[in-house]
Amino acid sequence: MKPQITPAQAVEKIKDGMTIMVAGFLSSGSALAVLDTLAKSDVKDLTLICNDTSFPDKGHGVLFGAKKIKKVITTYLGANPVSQEMFENGEIKVEFFPQGTLIEKIRCGGFGLGGALTPTGKGTLIENGKQIINVDGKDFLLEKPLRADIALIGATRADEAGNLYYEGTTRNYNQMMAMAADLVIAEVEEILPSSQFIKPEDVHTQGILVDFLVKS
Repeated sequence: MKPQITPAQAVEKIKDGMTIMVAGFLSSGSALAVLDTLAKSDVKDLTLICNDTSFPDKGHGVLFGAKKIKKVITTYLGANPVSQEMFENGEIKVEFFPQGTLIEKIRCGGFGLGGALTPTGKGTLIENGKQIINVDGKDFLLEKPLRADIALIGATRADEAGNLYYEGTTRNYNQMMAMAADLVIAEVEEILPSSQFIKPEDVHTQGILVDFLVKS
């Protein structure tokens, strides 16, 4: 049985200066209630790892207007003019990565690997400051792993043991981020008894990776 907590109790586990991973593509597959509660809290100076910065009024996008973020590691700011303006004004630091590179860095963090070798970004500004490794005569950039203190993920269903199922494209980054953080909080639409849950082969994230459940 995984502990079931409220969004406010989830936010109590997030401290100033922590690094958090937030799953979701824009806001699809995000822990919306927890993020809304976090935006209203006193927590600050967070480093955010995410695919994008969502919208100004939804998901982790609300954290920018609430001045909770000091740095973001992401692929895209374009849908959120607030995060764009903060970046241009020097209010936040931003590290950009291609989507494939970002998810590989997270995967390496979750699997305990030393990094991923990729040709993406070779010969561009992305190459600056990175180690180049030659394999069979071809140069690759070494992209080092990413991990977080806490991952906030969003799932469609869970059972009481914390096994998670994601409907459709809500799966996106959730599976990998659940493996790459020290503490995982899953916000779910529905929590079922294990006897009523999905077939074992349809479990997308195993309960052993989940620490707390939040009913959205």
